[in-house]
Amino acid sequence: MRPAGLGSILLLMSALLLPGGLSAVPRSFSPTLRSGPGAAACRLSRAESERRCRAPGQPPGGALCHGRGRCDCGVCICHVSEPGVYFGPLCECHEWVCEAYDGSTCAGHGKCDCGRCKCDEGWFGDACQYPTNCELTKKKSNQMCKNSQDIICSNAGTCHCGRCKCDNSDGNGLVYGKFCECDDRECIDDETEEICGGHGKCYCGNCYCQAGWHGDKCEFQCDITPWESKRRCTSPDGKVCSNRGICVCGECSCHDVDPTGDWGDIHGDTCECDERDCRAVYDRYSDDFCSGHGQCNCGRCDCKVGWFGKKCEHPRSCPLTTEESIRKCQGSATLPCSGRGKCECGKCTCYPPGDSRVYGKACECDDRRCEDLDGVVCGGHGTCSCGRCVCEKGWFGTLCQHPRKCNLTEEQSNSLCESADGILCSGKGSCHCGKCLCSAEEWYISGEFCDCDDRDCDKHDGLICTGAVSTDPNHSLSESAAETTLPQTAGQHRNPCNQDLLFIQVTTEGEGH
Repeated sequence: MRPAGLGSILLLMSALLLPGGLSAVPRSFSPTLRSGPGAAACRLSRAESERRCRAPGQPPGGALCHGRGRCDCGVCICHVSEPGVYFGPLCECHEWVCEAYDGSTCAGHGKCDCGRCKCDEGWFGDACQYPTNCELTKKKSNQMCKNSQDIICSNAGTCHCGRCKCDNSDGNGLVYGKFCECDDRECIDDETEEICGGHGKCYCGNCYCQAGWHGDKCEFQCDITPWESKRRCTSPDGKVCSNRGICVCGECSCHDVDPTGDWGDIHGDTCECDERDCRAVYDRYSDDFCSGHGQCNCGRCDCKVGWFGKKCEHPRSCPLTTEESIRKCQGSATLPCSGRGKCECGKCTCYPPGDSRVYGKACECDDRRCEDLDGVVCGGHGTCSCGRCVCEKGWFGTLCQHPRKCNLTEEQSNSLCESADGILCSGKGSCHCGKCLCSAEEWYISGEFCDCDDRDCDKHDGLICTGAVSTDPNHSLSESAAETTLPQTAGQHRNPCNQDLLFIQVTTEGEGH
């Protein structure tokens, strides 16, 4: 005799998990009814085998295994394909989980049996949520059925003894919630008539799309790579959508606490703002931000003068004079809080709020300076310490962007660094592995060959240029021309930084054109 098959073991386990343990299993059930070397022979007669697979009380010839499985030597092997998963000794169960109300299975007034609530005496409903006899007055009942906006059952149901009965005349159950506040009909695509276009899940009237799809009803397919989508959704602290939302096609869909769909307390491009942090006692429909003594800015309270605290709850009496306060906030910097924060009674609050990359007693550390245009910190070859890159071995540069090892000969390297006039890096930088490193001390020098000198812009009667300058001393610009990109004409020379000319008239207060 060999051990029972996997199917029999699974059926035995499911029976153990059901209420009553093995009480629902026929007494004659045995997982070892087969015998023989090939375990193909059944020791039961066909009639006995079918009797064991038939529900009690059913006559011979009745449906075996409730018509949801096949009978194998007195044991039901249930179908597990669509439309559902059946289980139980006789495949009598279709649903595993029972309905719940207000967070309690069968509302605490019944027992879950085979996916259906068996209600206690005096209660009825899919989740046993309705009392048979109501002892509440109509006024009290309606009061219990009002949502946070004082609307009875969200105008999507009727009130029955203090409990909402949602309108589901078609039986699809798309309207639900304690106050019928959720209407999943809002998720149905008008064209396909599918929920969320077949590309997402609906929760409380809002679609949560699968990867690669977006839109109110998941009707649009994403045209960027998953890596780029994740990069766009990553917040300054390195978390995708600040762990407060989901990323869909490079955009964060924030998990708001307001199921009505109004603009909520969690917002921002990467869900970095949580205005619930600004409330002393959280109430979704209250505007009591920052204890009434400040303004909520992305989940952080900016207190009015004379108040302090995380939620501006404490009155402040600062013993310092304004000059003393500024002096303490300035430290060794040239500006109070290094120009990156707000000074209050000698203490700095760094900006932007919630961005941990700006910090320090005087907000002197700005780790954003370690990032390149793509947001990569120290080129991926170092770590950032107070706004400066500490490069790994084998790398150097302000952003650790240059490898120390070079596969080019000095001659090959220099040939790549020569500008049009044949001078190495225009004489304003050094050449390393075919790339010009412009002098760090001469901040006004830039360009691929260190050929751009921003000081040239100061030589032409207050005209600031980008890429080129005018050599015509009589050249003047109207206000409209100051914002226009002009082509090269006679009397002008081309700067190698750019081929176009952009002039902006700079005036001081009190001057006219």
